[in-house]
Amino acid sequence: MRRDVRILLVGDDGVGKSTIVTSLIKESFVPRVQHVVPEVTIPPEVTPENVTTYIVDSGSGPNDRQHLESEIRKAHVICVVYSIDNPNSFDRIPTYWLPYFRQLGVNVPVILVGNKIDLRGGEVTNEALEDEIVPIMNEFKEVETCVECSAKLPLNVSEVFYFAQKAVLHPTAPLYDSRDHVLKKECATALRRIFKLCDTNKDGILDAAELNEFQRKCFDAPLQAQELEGIKDMVRQHSEGGVRDNGLTEAGFLYLHTIFIQRGRLETTWTVLRKFGYGEDLRLTESFLYPKFEVPHDCSVELSPLGYQFLTVVFENYDKDQDGALNKEELAELFSTSPGNPWAGQKFPDTTVADDTGAVTLQGWLAQWSMTTLLDHKTTLAYLAYLGYPTEPRTEALHVTRPRKIDRRKGKSARNVFLCYVCGAAGSGKTSLLRAFAGKPFSPTYEPTKKMNSVVNSVDLDGSEKYLVLQEFGSKYEAETLRNPKKTDLADVIVYVHDSSDTNSFSYISNLRQQYSLDHIPTLFVATKSDLDLALQRHEVQPDVYCRRLSLQVPIAVSVKSGQTADVFHAICRVAMNPNTAIPGGADRALTTAARLRTYIKIASMVGGLSAGLYFVYRTFARPGGPQSSWSVGQWLAWIIGGGRREL
Repeated sequence: MRRDVRILLVGDDGVGKSTIVTSLIKESFVPRVQHVVPEVTIPPEVTPENVTTYIVDSGSGPNDRQHLESEIRKAHVICVVYSIDNPNSFDRIPTYWLPYFRQLGVNVPVILVGNKIDLRGGEVTNEALEDEIVPIMNEFKEVETCVECSAKLPLNVSEVFYFAQKAVLHPTAPLYDSRDHVLKKECATALRRIFKLCDTNKDGILDAAELNEFQRKCFDAPLQAQELEGIKDMVRQHSEGGVRDNGLTEAGFLYLHTIFIQRGRLETTWTVLRKFGYGEDLRLTESFLYPKFEVPHDCSVELSPLGYQFLTVVFENYDKDQDGALNKEELAELFSTSPGNPWAGQKFPDTTVADDTGAVTLQGWLAQWSMTTLLDHKTTLAYLAYLGYPTEPRTEALHVTRPRKIDRRKGKSARNVFLCYVCGAAGSGKTSLLRAFAGKPFSPTYEPTKKMNSVVNSVDLDGSEKYLVLQEFGSKYEAETLRNPKKTDLADVIVYVHDSSDTNSFSYISNLRQQYSLDHIPTLFVATKSDLDLALQRHEVQPDVYCRRLSLQVPIAVSVKSGQTADVFHAICRVAMNPNTAIPGGADRALTTAARLRTYIKIASMVGGLSAGLYFVYRTFARPGGPQSSWSVGQWLAWIIGGGRREL
C-alpha cells in the first residue's frame, strides 16, 4: 500500500481553498489568509491511515497556471472546491476543471468539495444533492464523492481530507463499475479465489468457523454471533442463493463486498484483498509471492515438516472421491487458485508416482513437491501462496540444509532430498532407469532424450524416508551441465550408466570423465540390460577393473525390462548419505581444488615449521663443543618426543 498521499486543492478564486487548509491546521477559522498557503506535511502518526500526507494549495489566476499544471501532474488526488453561495463555481466543475485534468492527461481520483455551507439558505436534502452530483459522476468516472464543509464554523473540514486519503488508498475504480453498478471482473476474480482459499473443507460454503477465521486473518478479531447472524440475514434478503446450509456461498460473499463498496466502505474490501497479497492492480504482488529467503552457496532447500503437513492437507481436501489419488479433474480444481499446474511442461505425472489410471498418489504428490523445492524453491514459495498457506512467514514451510562441503567433510549427509545426475551414452538405458524409479512400465520403443528429464520418488532407507531426484540431460544439455561448476556442485551423486551388451557404451563414460572435472562428486556405476549377453567393452580395461582402480564399487548390473533393478536406488541413496565412501580415488578428492590447495598449504606449513624447529635445535645443541654434541640420533629423537627431558 502507498505510504504517502499528495492532496491538491484547486478551484476558482474566492471559493475558500486556502481557508480550508488553514482551518484544518489551526483547528479554527482564520479570517485573513495569504493567497496561496505553503505546502503542508502531516506526519503519518496523526492520520487515520498512518501515511504521510502532503496538502498543496493552488491559485487559479493567469500567473498561477504553470505552477498549477505542475502540481496537478504530481497530485495523487485532486479536491475541486466550489462555493455554496456561488453557483457559477459549481457549474465550472464539469465544464472547465474536469475536462482540464483530462486535457493534461491526468487520471487520478477527484473529490468535489462544497465550501461555505454556513451561507446556504434553507435545508438541502441528500436527494437534492445527489441530483446535482450524480450526473457529474456518471460523466466523469474519476469523481469519487462529494463532501460539503464550512471552513468558517469549522465543519467537516477534516472529512474532506479523510475522503481524499481514502480515494487514494482505497480507490473505487479498480473494484467497481459505477455505471453498471457491479464488481469489476478482476475484483470478482480475486474475491472468488479468496473465497475458495477460506473454504477450507471445500464444501462450497463458508460456515461459522471459516468466517471467523477469515475475519481473524483480515481484521484480527472474530465475528460476534449476533454480527454473523446479521450478515447472513442481510444476504438472505437481497441475494438469492447467498446463504445455504446456514453458511455463506460464493454468490453471498461477492454480494457482501458489493454492498461494502456501494456504502462507501471500500477500506473493508481493500483490507481483505491486501491481506491475501493483492496490489493496486488486483494482482498478487511480487513481494507476496516471493518473500525474502536467502540460500547460502552449496546449500539446498527442502520442505520443512510444516510444509509437508500443509501439502498433505491440501491433497486430502481435494481428493473428493477419497481414493488416495488426485485425478485430472481434482488437480484442475486444486490449481484453480493459481496460474495453473506448475509441472504442465514436465511430462507430469510421469515424473512421479501415480496409480494405474495416471492419478497422482499422496506419495507422488509429496515427492513432486520435494523435487520442485530442491530444483526451484521460488516456485514452491509462490505456490504455497497460491494454494493458501495459512500463516506467515510462509518461509517456515521451507528448510535450508547445511553446505554439502560440510557433509563431505563429516562423511555423513543430513539431507532428506538428494539430487542424482544420470549420465551415459545414447541408448544406454538412462530413461528406462528413470521410468522404473517412478514406477512406470518398461517401454521397448527407443526415444532419444531431447531435453532435461527429471523424476522423483521416495526411498525407505533404514526406516527413514528420503526423496531421490534423478536427472538426465540428453546430448544437447549434458555438456552444458557438466562443464558448469555451479551446476555440478548441486549434485549429491553422479551415476554413470552403460549398456553391458554394447561394446562401445563404456568408452563414452571414460571419455566423459576425462573431459570434465567430476571426481569430487560421489559416484556410482550401473550396467544396464543385464538380461542380454555380456559384451566385452572396447576400452583399455573392463568396467569392474576401472572401478576398482578408482576405489569404487563395481558396476551394479540391472535389467529394467525384466524388473531386476538390484536395489540400485537404495544404493544411490546410501552413497548420497555417506558421500566419502564413493569418491573416485579416495575421500580426499571430495574436496574442491581450492580446498585441496588449502590443505596442501597447511601440511607444507606444518612440515616446514617442524623442519625449522629441528634445525634450530640441532644448531643449538649439536654444534662442536656444545653440551649435547655427543648424543646419538636415537637420543635426539627421544629428547624431542619426550619434550626435552633427560634422566640424569
